[in-house]
Amino acid sequence: MPNTPERPCRIRVQRDGPLLVEGPVEVVGEDGTVSSSHRFLVAVCTCRRSRVFPWCDTSHRCRGKRPGEGAVP
Repeated sequence: MPNTPERPCRIRVQRDGPLLVEGPVEVVGEDGTVSSSHRFLVAVCTCRRSRVFPWCDTSHRCRGKRPGEGAVP
């Protein structure tokens, strides 16, 4: 379902996980590369550990935390 002013794009933030974005979506990388998905819900990687970045492949689950991650301020 396309985004409209009445129905904006919904993004769900998860602690220690990806951003869940209602699709279809286009993600523009730092270098200008565009990655597209026509799925109704996509997981966008926030930890940069995914082998299929910018999409999440759950690599963050098995690789452990980086130094300083998860520290309570």
